[in-house]
Order: sequence, then C-alpha cells, then structure tokens
Amino acid sequence: MKSLLGEERSFIIESDDDDGDEEDPAHREDDAGDGSSSDSSSCGTPRGGGGGSQPNSYTNQWPQSYRQSIDILSNVQSPSLGFLGTPTLSRLSNSFLNSSFLNTSFRGKTPEIVSSLVKPLIRPTTSDEQQQHEDIRKKSSQYLLPSRKPSLQQIPEDRKPVVVGHEASPYQQCSYTQGAMNGINVLCGVGILSTPYAIKQGGWLGLVILVVFALLAWYTGVLLRRCLDSKEGLQTYPDIGHAAFGTTGRIAISIILYVELYACCIEYLILESDNLSKLFPNVHLNIGGLTINSHVFFAILTTLVVMPTTWLRDLTCLSYISAGGVVASILVVMCLCWIGVVDHVGFENKGTALNLPGIPIAIGLYGYCYSGHGVFPNIYSSLKNRNQFPSILFTCIGFSTILFTAAAVMGYKMFGEATESQFTLNLPENLVVSKIAVWATVYALTITPLAMSLEELLPRSQQKYSNIIILRSALVVSTLIIALSVPFFALVMALIGSLFAMLVTYILPCACFLAILKAKATWYQTATCSFIIAVGVTCACVGTYSSLSGIVQNYAT
Repeated sequence: MKSLLGEERSFIIESDDDDGDEEDPAHREDDAGDGSSSDSSSCGTPRGGGGGSQPNSYTNQWPQSYRQSIDILSNVQSPSLGFLGTPTLSRLSNSFLNSSFLNTSFRGKTPEIVSSLVKPLIRPTTSDEQQQHEDIRKKSSQYLLPSRKPSLQQIPEDRKPVVVGHEASPYQQCSYTQGAMNGINVLCGVGILSTPYAIKQGGWLGLVILVVFALLAWYTGVLLRRCLDSKEGLQTYPDIGHAAFGTTGRIAISIILYVELYACCIEYLILESDNLSKLFPNVHLNIGGLTINSHVFFAILTTLVVMPTTWLRDLTCLSYISAGGVVASILVVMCLCWIGVVDHVGFENKGTALNLPGIPIAIGLYGYCYSGHGVFPNIYSSLKNRNQFPSILFTCIGFSTILFTAAAVMGYKMFGEATESQFTLNLPENLVVSKIAVWATVYALTITPLAMSLEELLPRSQQKYSNIIILRSALVVSTLIIALSVPFFALVMALIGSLFAMLVTYILPCACFLAILKAKATWYQTATCSFIIAVGVTCACVGTYSSLSGIVQNYAT
C-alpha cells in the first residue's frame, strides 16, 4: 500500500509547519515558499505570514498543540471529508486521535484492494509519478501536528495512513461570517447567565462597566493583531508572549490561558449541578450511611457523563454541538423575555441605581463576559482577508454586548433582589433543560487544550492511549473535587473574571504591544496602553480580593 510520503518510506514531520520544510534537507530548497491551496469547508490553521505557514522558532516550543486545540474549541464549521479523514488534534493522532473516515471505510480491506481503488485509469509517466509524490508529500505535512521538538519519526507499516485520490487540505481560510461566528461562539457562553446578578450587585450604573469593558476589549483585540503582524510566524497568544518576553513570557502566558480554561471547566460543573439539583431537588443517595444530596449527586453524575467525552479520538462532533452554544444563549434570553411578557411575570422591579459594596463582584462578572482573547489571535490568523479583523472583532463584541445587556436588564427587572447567581435558576424548569444539555458538551472541548499541553510533556515511552485516558480522567476528577469544594457559581465566575480575564483581555495585550512595538508606538498608543494596564491591575486586585473574601465568608456561615 502506498503511503502519503512515498512508496518505500514514510515519516511524520513533528513540527507545526504547513509545507514540510523540516522533513528532508534535500527538499528544503524546493519547498521554500511553496504554499498549498485549501478547498475544505472549514477554517482553522493559518497562513504563516503571507502564503503558507513557515517553520519558525515559535512553533517548535511548548505548547505546540495550542493552535489546533483552540481551533477545535472555537470553530463553527461544517463537516469536511478532508477534516474528518485526517488526524487534526495532536501529535498523538496515530495512537489516540486517529479516527479517520478513510480508515473506517476501508477497515478489513487488503492493501491491494485499497491500492486498486486509488490507481488512475491511465498509468502516469515516471516524471508524473514523481511530481504526484512530491505534491502529496507537501500536502501531508499540513495534517501532522507537532511534538516538543522537530524530528523525524518513521511510521511502522501497520500505521501508515491511507490516501484516496487527491486529498484537499483540511483547512480553509475563514470568511467574514465564519470569523464573526467563531468569535461570537467564544464570547456568548455561560457568562451571560450572571449578568442580571451583576446588576443586582453593582446597580444599574454598573452597566457602564460592561460597556467600558467592551470598548477596551475591542481595542486590546486590535493590539493583538498589531503584535501578530509585527513579526513573521506569530499565530497564537503564546507566540505573542514569546515575541514580547522570550520563552519565559510564552510559558507564563500559556499557563495563564490553561488555568483559565481549567477554571471554566470547574464553572461548568457548578452550573450543571446547580441547575439539575433545582430540576430534581428531592434526588439523594445513601451509601453506607452517608447521604449525598442532590447538588453533590448531580455534580458527580455530570462528571461521569462528560468524562468519556474527554477520551474521544475525534472531538469534531462535539465542536458542531458546542456551536449551538450561541443558539442556546439566544434561546435563553428569548425564554427570559417570554416569561416576562407572555407569562405575565412583568418588568416591575426598579432596583438600585448604584451599590458601591457590590461593584468589585460586578467587575469580575462583567470581565468574565469578555474572556475570549485567548482565541482571537487564532481567528485572525485564519482569516482570508485579515484587514477585516477589526470589523469582525467589533461585530463579535457588539453583538455579545447587546445580548449581555438584554439579559441583564430583563432578568433584573423581572426578579429584582430575588435574582439568582444564574438567572436560569429563576426560570421555569421546562425552559432550561435543553440549554443546559448544550453547555455540557463544551466541557470536553475546554479541558482538551490543557490535556494536550500536558501530554506534550510526557516522555515518548509514556505516550500511550491508556496513559492519556488516566491523565484526562485525573484532570476531570480534579475539577469535580474543586467544584464540590467551592460550589459558588457567581463568586467563582467573578474570581475568573477579575484575575484571569483582566490579565488575558486587558493587561497582557497592552504589555506585549509595548514590549514588541514600543519604538513604533505613538505617544497616544503608549498612554492608552498604560491607562488600560492601570485599569486592569486595579480591577484585578479589587475584584480578586472581593471574590476570595466572599468565598471565605460563605464557608464561615
């Protein structure tokens, strides 16, 4: 059976390159500047600089899996044969993530049968064969994900992939609509559920904070674009940190981003537990004289349900479902409006204009709503027309802000001081169930980037399927333990928003911009960045202190 890279020998190029420059020194000169086209219906892996993604010092350092894992988390895409038929999640694809459509279709067939299906009717000449092999070799490097260092690894005969015809590249540059949908999919998450509670904490004037955060988030998003354009080969947020502060900056920013995702997984478990225990308050379990209440029971049950999804070899099916998170957010807001208008709950509560003691918590809750900057560099790098990025960013943030404001105003006007930390707890049960089910699918997509980054650190001898399952299961169980230890949805969200969102969305983009482009920055840009950093640091300190104090007070009572 013929392999992707030739008739006699096959190699995996373990770097994040699109044109396989690291594969063979003999081919480097031929490969340089030869970008391959893409005909797939999805978008994700970017062009490097201008045409194809070029090898660089950024893609050869930890975490190399960030690009692919975050694309799976954020992309709203349609199914593609090339995408489903190739490993696209990590360098472990052959042993852990290789759920190829082609391998499934031809399972049990002999190599001769498969080979006969892909042979042309007219045998090509020797020069044509060499050209075809060269084209296939160049294309194949796009499907292969990185390891910790660039190297050549020979593939055993029984693990060589099957090629049918001329496979298209699994990625396509994103259009304006795709980019906007990807951004909205990231922003319109569970943060919308606590916006009415944020008004309860900070008062009506606290909505000014939401609008200010939206404007600053747009500006810092544009700064990230400037950073990406400053040097060749920058594609992701960790790459920007590397360019600004060296390897230390890359590692520090990566850790911050991964811890933020880990904290969001904890938040998802608290969300599921709170809402399911509200739907079934009388559920309990007795084990050896130990009574497990409904809250703990559903937290454990949710963990058991989502854990197998973290073992999946192909998460594209979940990425399609998670795209429904945007629809779920819109439907929840519509449900809120429905019970206010049709069910005659009314919008009679006036509330308070300003509640200064609750402003720090409101800052954290509003900040959480704009914690999508870890994905924006990926979206920018994959755009067909990168000049549209500021407009796409404005569309994403503007649409999300309108949705956040609508939910906040309607929720607080309807429930007033009775507003719960998640307004779904105030809604009738039949209007919530399906939306909560959709958010449950996001868990696996959110934990996967962290899991893949840890898998990169494993020795090669330990990179086995069984070890991967153990590692991911341990991560899931650890989120359950923390969720049961700190079951305070609003306070945990405020802590994430105050600490991590302020860093990722406001402080670090400005700091990286000044570090990379300080010599080219105008005095206005320098002053604006300094102001945003000061605001971000102040909000982070005040919000984090208040959130932690609230958690401690809840334990004391």
